[in-house]
Amino acid sequence: MALVFANNSSLANITALPSGISGGALNLISTQTASASASLEFSMDSTYDSYVFKFINIHPQNNAVDFQFNGSTDNGSNYNVVKTTTQFNAYHNESGTDAVLGYNASYDLAQSTSFKNITNDIGNENDMNTCAVMQIFNPSSSVFVKHFIGTANNNYNAGGYFQNDYFAGYFNTTSPVTNLKFQMSSGNIDDGIIKMYGVA
Repeated sequence: MALVFANNSSLANITALPSGISGGALNLISTQTASASASLEFSMDSTYDSYVFKFINIHPQNNAVDFQFNGSTDNGSNYNVVKTTTQFNAYHNESGTDAVLGYNASYDLAQSTSFKNITNDIGNENDMNTCAVMQIFNPSSSVFVKHFIGTANNNYNAGGYFQNDYFAGYFNTTSPVTNLKFQMSSGNIDDGIIKMYGVA
């Protein structure tokens, strides 16, 4: 069987993606900027099979608070969807004397309607914030549960610590998840930007 290779000149002549190839593009749908905001809410529909949220320089009003989210199946009237989740993190201090990688059992949920932590113990000093990315899959499905996964970085409130969180889970409902709400566990989101993208 002969192997056929594309050479550089043939690839250089491609000016457009063939019509049969698609997928992977992020289409910006919504941008919200917090300004002493109690929460930021986003609505989703069946336009896209997957949505990506990017959290940029999220700064809390209060110290040592958690950045959280929850879902709604009734267009934002209630944020109480049952979910099961997992979370682990790594942290390291600026002096290089303390480093840990481990499962964070205190921030997982088991068939709970509570808000899920994206990251925890964020400091509120002027130079402290959190940045994160989260993806939810097929939220409009009326057949399957709704999986989500994400990672976050934050300045730990202890001072001089950097923390990286990995979280995942699923909304245990076959009803469409129509909305997501993001908030702090206490106090307002003092500043920051959240962008929502549809994955084409």
